[in-house]
Amino acid sequence: MRQACPAPSVITDRRMLYTKRKLKNLLSLDDFEAAARRYLPHVLFAYVSGGVETNTSMNQNRTVFEELGFIPRVMRDVSNVDIQTDLWGHTYAAPFGIAPMGLSAITAYQGDLVQAHAAGQFNVPMIMSGSSLTRLEDVAAVGKHVWFQAYLPGKMGQIEALITRIQAAGYEKLVITVDTPVAANRENNVRAGFSTPLRPSLDLLVDGITHPRWTLGTFLPTLLHKGMPHFENNYATRGAPIVSRSVLRDFSDRSHLNWSYFERIRQMWPGKLIIKGVLSAPDARIAVDLGADGIIVSNHGGRQLDGSVAPLRVLPEIVRACPSVPVMMDSGIRRGADAIKALALGARFVFVGRPFNYAAAVGGETGVLHAMELLAMELQRNTAMLGLTRLSEVDVSCLHAVVAGTGLQQYLTTSI
Repeated sequence: MRQACPAPSVITDRRMLYTKRKLKNLLSLDDFEAAARRYLPHVLFAYVSGGVETNTSMNQNRTVFEELGFIPRVMRDVSNVDIQTDLWGHTYAAPFGIAPMGLSAITAYQGDLVQAHAAGQFNVPMIMSGSSLTRLEDVAAVGKHVWFQAYLPGKMGQIEALITRIQAAGYEKLVITVDTPVAANRENNVRAGFSTPLRPSLDLLVDGITHPRWTLGTFLPTLLHKGMPHFENNYATRGAPIVSRSVLRDFSDRSHLNWSYFERIRQMWPGKLIIKGVLSAPDARIAVDLGADGIIVSNHGGRQLDGSVAPLRVLPEIVRACPSVPVMMDSGIRRGADAIKALALGARFVFVGRPFNYAAAVGGETGVLHAMELLAMELQRNTAMLGLTRLSEVDVSCLHAVVAGTGLQQYLTTSI
């Protein structure tokens, strides 16, 4: 007698159990990168993991944290540590969120929705990338914790139409990325075979065949259920498919943009307006004077101008220049200790990009939740190790410069 096929819910439960077993061996955000290297085709992993040119900025985003050491206090009651963080009247479970990352829907099946759902469950914000392959309306439906990040089109009429679309979708927080006036020199993408537009080739075919889990779990289901991916959100209307010759033109028409465009967006946008990609205190001050509700100090994860300063180095002076708004930071955060150092230097919130992309690729929503739990546990543990019970108690008195002669040392010396 033939056995009945298991119900779909049983199959899903088995897959989730298998995923959870795999995730048990991933103990830090860095472990997700190693797992994603095995899972993703080489060309896609190179796109996510790489920076530009010599990767100087990307590498300094990490090494800068080594210039600061902790000064813990002891014999304090830290039996109840609270890492919740208030931002614009909402209490988030932790002071971190998901940074925008383009093309998430081809590194993980429905990757934008996966990350949005996980962020909602964990109660942290997720910033959806304007370079995503999922309609912004679909992700907005997940919840108010999703923010939208826009790359501005080149013409004011196009910008106004896009802002109208974002507002109609129900977003309450708009992030304008301003560090992409021209296309970056991402040599690592070219060397790996990744191009804009994406050009089918024999090498790409072999890459897919040699990574069957990604091919069967992401690529084929995407083609079957969604068709050829398009850049959905650069304009008020649907953009070009990822293989179109017009993609590069659509992404390169920003060199003439100036502060008057930001001023017009402020006039149109009724919600919170955040500017991302700022490394200069004078620029941050201009943005606030023009109505920005928040600043994200960022060098785009080292993916734009190689040699640009690590955000942590300029964070304190931007915080000093903009005391009336939350100053946040991304680029290089990999540990709870990194986040605490940024908070001690004045950041209200930090955002993490690549690791959550990797987590979605190797473990779906369960993977992203696991990554968030790891980061939150590190934050809670390290806060207790410092002898503190609330993140609001974290300040420069917790830090010591272990590398002499740096701007961070000078800041700590004058601030304590």
